[in-house]
Amino acid sequence: MPIKTLHITNAIHQTSGGISTFYRSLLKAADRLGREMAIVVPSNRTCVEELGEFSRIYHVEAPQAPFFDRRYRLLMPPAYLPFLGGRLTQILRDEKPDLVEICDKYSTCWLSGLLRRKWLAGVSRPVLVGMSCERMDDNVGAFLMRGNAGKQWSQTYLGNLYIPLFDYHIANSQYTANELLTAMNPKHERPVHVLPMGADVEQFAATHPNESKRRQLIVQLGGNEGTRLLLYAGRLSPEKNIPLLIEMMERLANDDRNDFRLVVAGSGPLLDWFESEAHRRVPGRVLSLGHVQDREALISLYANCDAFVHPNAREPFGIAPLEAMAAGLPLVAPQSGGVLSYADPTNAWLAAADGNAFAAAVESIFADASTRKDKLARARWTAAQYRWEEVTDRFFALYDELHADFPASRFAHQLNPKPVSESTPKIAHEKL
Repeated sequence: MPIKTLHITNAIHQTSGGISTFYRSLLKAADRLGREMAIVVPSNRTCVEELGEFSRIYHVEAPQAPFFDRRYRLLMPPAYLPFLGGRLTQILRDEKPDLVEICDKYSTCWLSGLLRRKWLAGVSRPVLVGMSCERMDDNVGAFLMRGNAGKQWSQTYLGNLYIPLFDYHIANSQYTANELLTAMNPKHERPVHVLPMGADVEQFAATHPNESKRRQLIVQLGGNEGTRLLLYAGRLSPEKNIPLLIEMMERLANDDRNDFRLVVAGSGPLLDWFESEAHRRVPGRVLSLGHVQDREALISLYANCDAFVHPNAREPFGIAPLEAMAAGLPLVAPQSGGVLSYADPTNAWLAAADGNAFAAAVESIFADASTRKDKLARARWTAAQYRWEEVTDRFFALYDELHADFPASRFAHQLNPKPVSESTPKIAHEKL
């Protein structure tokens, strides 16, 4: 009989991207595979969203994030602390999950410690998995402390507090996993499994250009028949290296052979700054659409632009660039970070994460038609290996493996007064 899994995250709101896409895909797969799965997310009201016979989303009323990006809400300790009767505790009692996965390094990860100690009355001890979809040192560096101070603080926190809370860890890329492996304290070693995210490959691969919609974009940008449309789709947030886009457009504005214009589909805390800087430094060359909620409209953008630019040198994985590859859109990306899980010089245009290097990479796309054709064929093939159906099957297979491994592991018996022989846990890395 398939195990029941419960997933908890703060990284979802109405217009959130990659993590929301991942869990929605996992929920869809749960119904396809006949596996019981639920996810708990913060919301503006408490309700249960039944998605199918086997899957549901618990929306729990939670306060808005006090700073950084107020579109997010945060499940806080009162939702699960003992004796407070929090909604999250009641969900655990009702669901009785065999495995609990927490995708959060800040406010809900501490629930795992309570579950390990069996301090929540009426809740059995499940297998505990920490899901890492981003690196803490990158977020700390973007929002709080730059340089070695922020990196050292992250390493100390992860190694001594976060990592020991769980029995196992999953990371969405080797880049994300490396932070956990580097921070791991020998006293608290835990297995780290690397499983990549996926993409709606068929949807993006099946899309075709629409001359009318393309012309509409060009008119909005004041372009002409020779205009090259560049696309960025993602959050406008400090950790995304958004200033690079404007620096790149400043350089491309001086190109005598091509008329480059940039379409931006996304929102976030830097939206006002970005629009103001674009208007001041590259007037008329950037079209900001805000968050594109409609999926078909977003896919249409991919189909009607000429290249996709992804500026984040510290991207944990990057679903949007993978979708661009599936759509047959040339990808310009940094030569670092989680995008290297699938992007390489044979299927993408990799460059240093600065405006001049990105501009040069964009120009090279249209300078060599033969190379472009070869890379795009390879990109489509690569993207096809990351279909959500296959990716989600691998996640559920790993959950089963961890659950089967757990009774014999040292974590299951850590509170047992009888002596238990301990061997160093394996560090598992799984890549496509």
